[in-house]
Amino acid sequence: MKEFWNTRYQEPQFAYGTRPNEFFQETIDKLPAGKILLPAEGEGRNAVYAARKGWEVTAFDYSIQAMLKTFQLAERHGVTLQYSVKDVQNFEPETAIYDAIGLFYTHFPIQIRPEFHQKLVQALKPDGYVILEGFHKNQQYYTSGGPKDEALLFSLEELEAEFKDLRILSLEDKVIELDEGLYHQGKAHVVRMIAIKS
Repeated sequence: MKEFWNTRYQEPQFAYGTRPNEFFQETIDKLPAGKILLPAEGEGRNAVYAARKGWEVTAFDYSIQAMLKTFQLAERHGVTLQYSVKDVQNFEPETAIYDAIGLFYTHFPIQIRPEFHQKLVQALKPDGYVILEGFHKNQQYYTSGGPKDEALLFSLEELEAEFKDLRILSLEDKVIELDEGLYHQGKAHVVRMIAIKS
């Protein structure tokens, strides 16, 4: 898979565009700036937006090409951020250091996903937020992007279980119109969640 993502991100255009995810933008615009973590951040569209809004951004992805594109985008907008090349399985966070964590289309195998999500909860400060958008299990019937393996897609029940230590403020699935670069285009069935650490 790493080769797949490096190849995709090596293309001159930004695979998912340079604008932030709409749900991320509308949510983060309502929060006071602090420290934010963006795992599996890809080419940095959300990281750069957060940095432009005054957030102290830490991001990672396991594609070196994604990191290079992120720094290119950050330079274009005159912002700085921390970005490293890392696999989620090697993610060992400090405890309670982030005010927010953003997860956007982070579809991992079920063997590693619950443990990874638990690590993210540990990394949140009290009153810190998780903001998530990803593909619902029904996305396998749409052509707008995402994995076709149902096990890699989300259900509301899975998210409730995997983030049971947070207070879920909103959790829904809905069909939206995606317009994010080359690879997220058209009708899509997504899940959206905002949760807070009490």
